[in-house]
Amino acid sequence: MAVKDRVEAVLNVGLRVPSIMLLDVLYRWDVSSFFQKIQRSSLSNNPLFQYKYLALYLHYVGYILSLVLLTLPRQHLVKLYLYVLTALLLFAGHQVSRDYVRSELESGYEGPVYLEPLSMNRFTTALIGQLVVCTLCSCVMQTKRIWLFSAHLLPLVARLCLVPLESIVFINKFSTIFTGLEVIYFLASNLLVPYNLAKTAYRELAQVVEVYGLLALGMSLWNQLVLPVLFMCFWLLLFALQIYSYFSTRDQPTSRERLLFLFLTSIAECCSTPYSLLGLVFTVSFIALGVLTLCKFYLQGYRAFMNDNTMHRGMTEGITLLILAVQTGLIELQVIHRAFLLSIILFIVVASILQSMLEIADPIVLALGASRDKSLWKHFRAVSLCLFLLIFPAYMAYMICQFFHMDFWLLIIISSSILTSLQVLGTLLIYILFMVEEFRKAPVENMDEVIYCVNGTYRLLEFLVAVCVVCYGVSETVFGEWSVMGSTIILVHSYYNVWLRAQLGWQSFLLRRDAVNKIKSLPTASNTQLEQYNDICAICYQWFKKCDDMNNAVITPCSHFFHAGCLKKWLYVQETCPLCHSQLKSQSTATGVPNQDTPAANQNPAGQEEAPLNKEQKDDRKEDGTELSEETSPSSSGTCCGLVECSE
Repeated sequence: MAVKDRVEAVLNVGLRVPSIMLLDVLYRWDVSSFFQKIQRSSLSNNPLFQYKYLALYLHYVGYILSLVLLTLPRQHLVKLYLYVLTALLLFAGHQVSRDYVRSELESGYEGPVYLEPLSMNRFTTALIGQLVVCTLCSCVMQTKRIWLFSAHLLPLVARLCLVPLESIVFINKFSTIFTGLEVIYFLASNLLVPYNLAKTAYRELAQVVEVYGLLALGMSLWNQLVLPVLFMCFWLLLFALQIYSYFSTRDQPTSRERLLFLFLTSIAECCSTPYSLLGLVFTVSFIALGVLTLCKFYLQGYRAFMNDNTMHRGMTEGITLLILAVQTGLIELQVIHRAFLLSIILFIVVASILQSMLEIADPIVLALGASRDKSLWKHFRAVSLCLFLLIFPAYMAYMICQFFHMDFWLLIIISSSILTSLQVLGTLLIYILFMVEEFRKAPVENMDEVIYCVNGTYRLLEFLVAVCVVCYGVSETVFGEWSVMGSTIILVHSYYNVWLRAQLGWQSFLLRRDAVNKIKSLPTASNTQLEQYNDICAICYQWFKKCDDMNNAVITPCSHFFHAGCLKKWLYVQETCPLCHSQLKSQSTATGVPNQDTPAANQNPAGQEEAPLNKEQKDDRKEDGTELSEETSPSSSGTCCGLVECSE
């Protein structure tokens, strides 16, 4: 069953490719220039080429026929191709019959065919060919009435019956006319089939639109016609024909530079119409999808296909190419100019693919560094991919600066490549910090501050690069050539890459500053309080009583004890107590904060001391803290960051 479904899927795409090719040919065909060539040739006296408007109507009929072929259901499309194949077989049979009659006339031999070897050879060859044609037509049309396709056998039968050669010529013409009448009768008997199909299709479409709407109709047609795969197959076929036509006319070997130029010019030739441009867009999307899938497989193996991310489907790269092609008027340029512009657009697409690869690799690399995985092969794959993403974008930016004159679009490519390299560099630095912490077997003091400084540095560099790009684009728009698309891109770039980045960065800075100020305003726990508390920090699960530095434990206004570094990380996420979720206020505005000399945690309303905790109570409290901190704790390593290692 799976094989049958695959065959049907292949037929559903392959049988519709000719309709797209016909649309592409009709778009390229200029009726006026065609008739000018006809008038200068010997065909100008032919009645078929004397009416220009008739050919123009046929041009539009070709468009309608192409759309019909594109939208026909698969079952009817298969039948249509079988009918066309039968017609071609009948034509081939009559060609064989005509060639046989011509060869017999040239030989002039009218005796029995079995007496002359050459005549017998011609007769046997023609008879075998005609029998094969009849058999194939019967199989294709799925009928046992083979005599319906045997009219072209009449000249052979007449020759076997020693009919004069002049009469065989008329018999051959009669067989041709008879076959033509059969075809006309078949077409007339099925004349209402297109009308019935159109009526049924209109009724179904009206029902779908009435019940589900136009959007559902469009999605249904998109899925049934498999338009992305269809246009990709069409473009690949067009590109293969272009390459074949080039190499079939060249005898000498081609150099490496010539191959690169051939590659670009062939792509430029294959995107000169809207249909071929859409084919290139979908082809680039599938190539990007393949590269991103290979990247995920390289990092995670078969586990990468279990959690598929819909954001990494390759459509971003295809849409980028389409927008740039429309904005620059790609299909209206000459081939050389189109190839030059296409090389720049492909650079932008490659930069987008590299950025998507980084989005895939960044969380995997950081999780690998923080998870303390001992597999060297996993670390090698992650680091090697990061090194590639660090070096290749920088090399691409260098090559662009070497071979192209700087403008706004090239600056976008270079800035994107530089940003990718900066992000990879920040990821590698954080990964190295995690690995250093792992080799030390102890938490690095102020690790979160170091990571924040690393992230903040390359985020600041990203912001500066984005500002430079916007300033250059604005200056080019004001003092250079203005366009609606260019201005739109500058506005979008300014909002997403400048304004939002600045806003998010400032909010992050304010949150960290407020967290530090709140930690400083909270009272620190004394040695006596920690000994009486005799419990663990609910965030990192380390004991207070045996810590070397007693001043790193703080008391919240709700009388809960936490390590200062742990609570500071928590406040980066939300401004509530990790245990009771009450709002944490500074000491100057808080009320009811316990005295430094009395045990604050778990006090009753009368201020009496709480009895020492037994083992079961400690375990219950630890379990409660575990359930809470696993959901919201910002600590990634499970140790008290900012403190020395504690032991029970």
